[in-house]
Amino acid sequence: MGIVDEAHNVKIVGLEGFAHDLLAILNELQINSCIFVGHSVSAMIGVIASVYRPDVFSKIIMLSASPRYLNDADYYGGFEQENFDQLFDAMRSNYKAWGSGWAPLCVGGDMESVAVQEFSRTLFNMRPDIALSVLHTIFHCDMRQILRFVTVPCHIIQSMKDMAVPVVVSEYLHLHLGSQSIVEVMPSDGHLPQLSSPEIVIPVLLKHIRHDISMGL
Repeated sequence: MGIVDEAHNVKIVGLEGFAHDLLAILNELQINSCIFVGHSVSAMIGVIASVYRPDVFSKIIMLSASPRYLNDADYYGGFEQENFDQLFDAMRSNYKAWGSGWAPLCVGGDMESVAVQEFSRTLFNMRPDIALSVLHTIFHCDMRQILRFVTVPCHIIQSMKDMAVPVVVSEYLHLHLGSQSIVEVMPSDGHLPQLSSPEIVIPVLLKHIRHDISMGL
């Protein structure tokens, strides 16, 4: 059994469809090779897609990525189930109030900042039931078992302080990815540093886009 066939036996409930959608888009655009830059769960979707079609990806740049958010016996993802239960209850009871509190926590800043207001706008533009369904899928995914099948080089970029993804998760990815990987922890706060600290993130992203791991980043 080949590595792709074996990887197909690892079920990532809820995310395989997104990975196939990504591959379909790349195929429609006739992109035969690309550098994929993904944030959060999008980075992990790129990882899954690269296992199915490694020939399409020259490297993956992962910003604020996590293979699992729930703590486990031998794994620290940053959350307990009761944290998610409280979050989902808050979303159901008063979505707008939840969004107003979640946005500054997630982005890193106060409600007056442009970055927090922009993220809040995207939250409030979503139907609450869809937002709840998406977050439920993301927070209950476990992508650890597919990491060993990855063959495409991965650049793992992480904020020093991220309420959704502890720094230790980036080291977990580095240790368990089957491909070459490198970690860079930036002096930024929040899960969306591209919004809150673009002056830090943009040069780091460009560096990792332009240079390969073998070049001694």
